[in-house]
Amino acid sequence: MKSFEYGDEKISDREIMITVPSYVIGVVILTLPRDLAAATTSADGWIAILGVGLFAVLFIWLLAKLMIGFPNQSFFTFASSIFSKPVAIVTFLLFAVIWLNVTAIEVRQIADISKLYLLDKTPVELIGLCFLLVVVYAVSGSRAGLFRLNMLFLPIILFVTLIVLVFNIGEFDPNQLLPMFKTDSQGYLEGMYTGMTIYSGFIIVLFYVGLVDHPKKTPKKAAIGMCIPLVLYLMLYILCIGVLGNSVTANLLYPTIELAKSVEIPGGFFGRFESIFFVIWIMAIFNTTTMAFDVAVLSLSSIFKHTKKIKIIFILAPIVYSISMLPQDKLELTSFGSIVFNTALIYSLFIPLMLFVVAKLRGVKRVNK
Repeated sequence: MKSFEYGDEKISDREIMITVPSYVIGVVILTLPRDLAAATTSADGWIAILGVGLFAVLFIWLLAKLMIGFPNQSFFTFASSIFSKPVAIVTFLLFAVIWLNVTAIEVRQIADISKLYLLDKTPVELIGLCFLLVVVYAVSGSRAGLFRLNMLFLPIILFVTLIVLVFNIGEFDPNQLLPMFKTDSQGYLEGMYTGMTIYSGFIIVLFYVGLVDHPKKTPKKAAIGMCIPLVLYLMLYILCIGVLGNSVTANLLYPTIELAKSVEIPGGFFGRFESIFFVIWIMAIFNTTTMAFDVAVLSLSSIFKHTKKIKIIFILAPIVYSISMLPQDKLELTSFGSIVFNTALIYSLFIPLMLFVVAKLRGVKRVNK
């Protein structure tokens, strides 16, 4: 089968703006209200979302600003010029390992949730395999095509989320948000750490800014893109607390889906809106998974330049599937996912920081534009 090729692999800064929220908005949004409600009192979790979100906006702006100072360079070339090539190779091998595991977690989570809400008689192994095959097919094609898929899916995802928000306003009780600012310092720290893991997608800017045709406005566009999940997370979290209450939200497996269950479309056209909501949300999880898998593939392609991309994909795909099926139950999956996402977050913060520090120490100059 011959894959469709776009005229070039260049993208626009607007596509970066869409890709950032497309990666960040994934399966974690289904559990975010629960985790924040468990760590904080009433609706105080909004402080963690806002505080960490503003940090993520600033951080992604700085990353994009750093990359456009070295135009027409890939992340690997840029890292090699700062770290040295051997160190860059080790760095990218770790990128590949971490984001391979992120991909596996996303595949397993979508399989488990699909079995719970949509395909209760279908084995998890089969659901996960089918989803992974679609991801492999997407990543095997043009990289620019992934960005165009993000631009296609994101408006649909935001529209369906808006429906959930609008049709739950009638059940919203402002008294559920009170009292405010009653959480202790440890609760705020736990909430901020929880919030930080959902914004770790800022690292993808380092991988893809090199594809932007005219990157002058890329930092601004990337920052705007990060503002989209920030606003979305705030609205969904406050709505969950206002409709369900803090204690109920903290004890539900997927509070966001419970909100979708309570949606009643006038006229009785849709008896189970949560099924429609979840089908649409698969698009969001698909975007996150394809970009995570592509980061792993791109990391290895940067090291093994003479190996075809499709060969790397076919080698990695069985590994992803095997890892995704390792957890035996929900508890093991949650524990494994926590380790993987925490590692991804720490690595996403550590590598850019080291790039800044080493570049300053070695006197690596930005290109004047």
